[in-house]
Amino acid sequence: MIWLKRLAVLIIASLVVIFVLDKLFPPPIERGRVVSVMVTDRDDRPLRAFPLSNGTWRFAADLDEIDPIFIEGLLEVEDKRFWSHGGTDWVGMARAVISSAQAGRVVSGGSTITMQPARLLEPRPNRTVGAKLAEIWRAHQLEWRLSKREILELYLTMTPYGGNLEGIRAASWRYFGRAPDRLSDDQIALLIALPQSPEVRRPDLRPEGARLGRDEIVAKLERLGYFPEHRANEARAAQIPGRRYTFPARAWHASASAAGERRADIRSTLDSGLQAELEQIAKRRAEEMGDEVQVSILVVDIPTRAVRAAVGSADRGRPGGWLDLTAQARSPGSTLKPFIYALAFDDGSAAPSTRIADLPKRFAAYQPENFDRLFRGDVRVSEALQHSLNVPAVLMLDRIGPQRFAAALTLSGAHPRISGAARKEPGLALALGGAGLTAQELAVLYAALGDGGIARPLVWDADSVDAPTRTYRLMSAESAEKIVDILKDTPAPAGRMPAKLTANAPEIAFKTGTSYGYRDAWAAGVAGAYAIVIWVGRADGAPRPGETGRKAALPLLFETADRAIHHLGDFNRASAKLLRRRPAQAQGALAEFDGDARPAEILFPPSNAELWAGKVDGELARPFVFAGRGEGELRWYVDGVPISPDDGGLPSWQPERAGFYQISAIDPSGRANSVNVRVLD
Repeated sequence: MIWLKRLAVLIIASLVVIFVLDKLFPPPIERGRVVSVMVTDRDDRPLRAFPLSNGTWRFAADLDEIDPIFIEGLLEVEDKRFWSHGGTDWVGMARAVISSAQAGRVVSGGSTITMQPARLLEPRPNRTVGAKLAEIWRAHQLEWRLSKREILELYLTMTPYGGNLEGIRAASWRYFGRAPDRLSDDQIALLIALPQSPEVRRPDLRPEGARLGRDEIVAKLERLGYFPEHRANEARAAQIPGRRYTFPARAWHASASAAGERRADIRSTLDSGLQAELEQIAKRRAEEMGDEVQVSILVVDIPTRAVRAAVGSADRGRPGGWLDLTAQARSPGSTLKPFIYALAFDDGSAAPSTRIADLPKRFAAYQPENFDRLFRGDVRVSEALQHSLNVPAVLMLDRIGPQRFAAALTLSGAHPRISGAARKEPGLALALGGAGLTAQELAVLYAALGDGGIARPLVWDADSVDAPTRTYRLMSAESAEKIVDILKDTPAPAGRMPAKLTANAPEIAFKTGTSYGYRDAWAAGVAGAYAIVIWVGRADGAPRPGETGRKAALPLLFETADRAIHHLGDFNRASAKLLRRRPAQAQGALAEFDGDARPAEILFPPSNAELWAGKVDGELARPFVFAGRGEGELRWYVDGVPISPDDGGLPSWQPERAGFYQISAIDPSGRANSVNVRVLD
C-alpha cells in the first residue's frame, strides 16, 4: 500500500508542477490574433484589405465562412483524430516514428493540427527532439484554453501559404481572387497541399510543384472516398492559378477611416454603389477644374449618423491625393453662419424676420465687409443668411459671444483650430471662417441641423449604429427648423429648378462657403435624411482666384444629392418634421436687432463650468443658486424646464444626475442668454 501512496503523491506533485508551469509560462496565443483587416460595405461587399505592419497578409479565419468540404478534407489528410485527441495524437506519433525508422529518414513528424499553431506561435530554427517536446507541451496548453473550433481557426489563420501569405483567407484571396466560402475540388486540394511545402508549391512561382502537390492530395482524397473518379480527374485537369490577385483596394480613404486602429474585420456603414459613383464624379469634376484640384465628399445618414460615402480625394494620382481631405482642417468660410443664427434664435436675440443692419461696422481693429464689397442696409435675418452677408453674421456672433460659440462647436464634436498661439482666444473672425474645421466635423454640425439640433459623432462601423453614444444639444429643435427653412429658400445653382417644382427631387437646405483668398470652396447641406458636405480646392492650400463655394462646390452638392437618392432611397423618409414649412414671424423685441441691447447676463454658473453635485464631507451637496442681471426679474430654465424659486425667493437647482446641461435666463422683454455646464458627482 505504501507504493500506492507514493504513486498518488507523485501524481499530485506532478499535477501541481504542471499547473504552476502552465500558469507561469502560458502560450503566446495573442500573437496569432494579430491579423490583417478586411473592410466591407454595409452589405458585406469587400472594399479594402490592410496588411500587417511587416507586410504580411493574415486574416482571421471563421469556420462558418469556410467551405465545409475543405475542412473535412483537411482533417482527413492532416489530423483524422483532431476532434478526439487532447493535443497530441500518440497513435499517429508512434506510426510516424516507426515509418521514419524504417525509411532511415524523417517521413512524417506526427504533428497534429494543434501542434502546428503551437510551433507557429514560437518558431524554432531546428526540428530537434527538444523542439518537438516543446510543441507537445504548448499543444496541450492550447487544448486547455481553447475549444476545438478555436484551435482549428487559429491554425487556419496562421498556417503559411507561401511568401507573405498566412492563413486560408489570405491564400484564397491571393490565388483565387475571392473568399474561401465556396471552393472547387482543385482549389480545395491546392489549399491543403500548400502548407505542407509552401515555398516549393507556390503556384505563382513554382506551378509544377503546385500541380504535383495538388494532385497528390487529389489522389489521397479520391482514395478516401471524398472525390469520385470523375471529379478527381476534373481536379487534376484544372489549371494551376498562374498569377496572384490583388487584395481589394476600394474606397481607399473611407475604408481607412472605418478601420481606425482596430485589428479585426469591419463591416462599415458605407454603401459601395454610392461610394464608387461619387468617386467617379469627384474625379471627373476635378479633371474639369484643373490639374491641381482635389475634391472631397461626405454623405451621412442623419438618423443613424452612418457615413454612407466618403471620398477623401478625387484621385490619388493627383497632388495631395494620398491625403484624406475629409479629415484635414481647412477654413470653413461662411458654412458656420447658420449655427451662429441658430444660437441667436435660441437666446431670443433674433428671429428669421428680425431686421438687422448690413452697414459698415468696426469692431475694435476688425472691420468685416461683404464678399461683393456692397452693403444692403436694413435686411431680414433670413435674407442675411441666404445671401451670406458678413456684417450681420459678425454682429450676431458679437451678441452671442465668439468664445461661447467656439465652445458650443467643440462640445458638438467640431473643434475650431485657431491659428497662431495655442492659447489664442476665438474672435469675431470665426463667423467668416477664421478657424480650421474638417469636412467630417462640418458633417457632424449639419447632421445636427437636420436632427433637431442634436449633435452626435459620425459612425463608420455598421455594428455600432445602434450603440449608445455621446450627444450634445447644439440648438433647439425649433431653431434648427427655422434655419432649415431659411436655407431651403437659398437660390439654387444655375440651371437647377427649385426642388418644390421638380418631381421626385429633394428640397435641399444648403450653405456655401469660400475661405479667404479663394483657398477652399465649400457646400454643405441637409437633404431630407442626409447631410452632405463638399470641399473643392488644392491640397497644398494654394489660392484659386474666382473659385467660390457657389461656383465650384454647390453644383457638386446637388449632383451628390441626386446620386444619393438614387442609391439610398427617399430623402424624405426622415427629418420630415424639420422639412415642413412653418413661417416664423418676429414680434415685439425681436422685430429689430439692436446691436447695443444686451440679453440677460448669467453671472453664475459661468459658461462651461464643471459643478460638483456629489457628497461633501459625507453630506449631499447644497442646491446651486443661479445669479444674473438684466432688465427686470429673470426667469430661469434648465434644458428648457423652468426653475422655481426656493423659500427665500432665489432660483435654486438640485441636479438629479451627472451630465451636461443648458442653463438659460430670460428677461421680461424676451431677451435670453444661455450657458452650458457639466455636472459631476
